[in-house]
Amino acid sequence: MKTQDQSRLEGVGAAYDPERLLAVRDKTRDAIRTIAAAVQPGMQEEDAVEMARDMLAAAGMVRGWHDVYVRFGSNTTKTFGAPSDPGIVLGSDDIFFIDIGPVWKDWEGDGGDSFVTGTDPDKQRCADDARAIFHAVRRKWLDEGATGRDLYAYAVACAEARGWVLNMDLSGHRLADFPHAAVHDGPLAEVDFTPSRLLWVLEIHIRHPTGTYGAFFEDLLLEDAYFA
Repeated sequence: MKTQDQSRLEGVGAAYDPERLLAVRDKTRDAIRTIAAAVQPGMQEEDAVEMARDMLAAAGMVRGWHDVYVRFGSNTTKTFGAPSDPGIVLGSDDIFFIDIGPVWKDWEGDGGDSFVTGTDPDKQRCADDARAIFHAVRRKWLDEGATGRDLYAYAVACAEARGWVLNMDLSGHRLADFPHAAVHDGPLAEVDFTPSRLLWVLEIHIRHPTGTYGAFFEDLLLEDAYFA
């Protein structure tokens, strides 16, 4: 197998600024929480997506480097880029996730998280497990310097141990000054070196084995202090 050029795959442009990228991360995470708080049972998914777009525009989003996703119920099993089934209404004991990729000025944000309505314990566990698997995989990177390939092999095992199926179509990517795809647009799961902090997004998308619902969480590879 050809050895990958880490310096090329982790190259950055003239606008790259670690402090600005961290500030954009905070702004993106705040936007996710604000959107989630406005989502209510009885809403139709299409209306929630439009609401999220309006809220992001009001917050100063210049553009999105990918579409705004708010997935309800059975649509939480859909992979990135796949169209949602139309007309899905959020139930009172349901699950939904938000996945946004806003560009704030010259810097890319990317974040996703899952939320539940009501008290369904299985859906709550699904949302909680997406985060727990994310952090277990992140700590393997932090403690062992694992490669991207090893991180996702471990993520598959973590998901299986908890009774979920990991969606490998959503398996991490670069993030930097806009557009990161000009440098590298391949998945983190194919990286054969230890990914550097602040440059890579770790994505965890799990599904129930029957495919009835799922959960999603993503954030940058960073140290524990950034998740306090």
